[in-house]
Amino acid sequence: RVLSLELNKDRDVERIHGSGINTLDIEPVEGRYMLSGGSDGVIVLYDLENLSRKPSYTCKALCSVGRSHPDVHRFSVETVQWYPHDTGMFTSSSFDKTLKIWDTNTLQPADVFHFKGTVYSHHMSPVATKHCLIAVGTKNPKVQLCDLKSGSCSHILQGHRQEVLAVSWSPRHEYVLATASADSKVKLWDVRRASACLSTLDQHNGEKSKASSETANTAHNGRVNGLCYTNDGLHLLTIGTDDRMRLWNSSTGENTLVNYGKVCNESRKGLKFTVSCGCNPEFAFVPYGSTIAVYTIFTGELVTILRGHYSTVNCCVLQPNFQELYSGSKDCNILAWVPALREPVPDDISEKSLPQQHLNPAYEDAWSSSDDEG
Repeated sequence: RVLSLELNKDRDVERIHGSGINTLDIEPVEGRYMLSGGSDGVIVLYDLENLSRKPSYTCKALCSVGRSHPDVHRFSVETVQWYPHDTGMFTSSSFDKTLKIWDTNTLQPADVFHFKGTVYSHHMSPVATKHCLIAVGTKNPKVQLCDLKSGSCSHILQGHRQEVLAVSWSPRHEYVLATASADSKVKLWDVRRASACLSTLDQHNGEKSKASSETANTAHNGRVNGLCYTNDGLHLLTIGTDDRMRLWNSSTGENTLVNYGKVCNESRKGLKFTVSCGCNPEFAFVPYGSTIAVYTIFTGELVTILRGHYSTVNCCVLQPNFQELYSGSKDCNILAWVPALREPVPDDISEKSLPQQHLNPAYEDAWSSSDDEG
């Protein structure tokens, strides 16, 4: 299904945003509701289900936090995320230096966290049962951990030298966090530890750092602005402004050296890409200019390029139940990419009209009725 993804001609996503779309998220409970966040601070909530039951339909916007809403973000929304366990709550963070916790039913903020710098990225663990920490990457090199239970932002992870552009909790270990920074580094942390940093990923796997201390432990030769774990949490994909994507073994921190070729990435901020779920092989969907490139994760093969947007694609998200992809772009559109249906064989072609020699003898009728034989 993933290999046959194409722009769906029958499905539209209602166009609400008047400016570029930076972030999308589909809730993991039913896979039915999607959030989008835009450069104008607006957040929209969509129902992806086809309620009309017609072949052609529009995914309707159920509600939005628009420009006239008293609590709307003042600047660009960079990340939206559903609360992983139910749809009653979602989170958003913005260049206005805030992270907001929203009550979905009232569309009012239940809590607001303020930061000293621009917020590039935040993430809640999809698997945590023992903590309610939201990791936040900002212009400040210190990674902030906000506790939903206490409402405080007490915990800080120190180690990066420049702004933190992407953060992602492991889907396997609830206390393990990956962070990516403009300082070319990717760090893995265990947030229970005082010296929380577990490792700093090194693209050379320790080979080059003996020669010069300068290149020690950089994941990319440029800003690292995208992170995505595989669904089993065993590997981590990173993207940098050196036009490279790298695949790491998340337990050993080793660069697996898979070569994806040139992965164009001119984003000055965080880039939101995603991976397939439950496929074999697994795929990565990466915004690539005004297109989305689809790679086989473990071989590095560029499988296909999805074309349809008019301008830079900023984010894409997968609906795993149906292997459908949604992408958001600077062109203000959200596009739905769905697997092409296989052409059904017309009913009027019966076996008799097929040339006989094409029938495999194993499938031929071998029985005879006693009438023929007298």
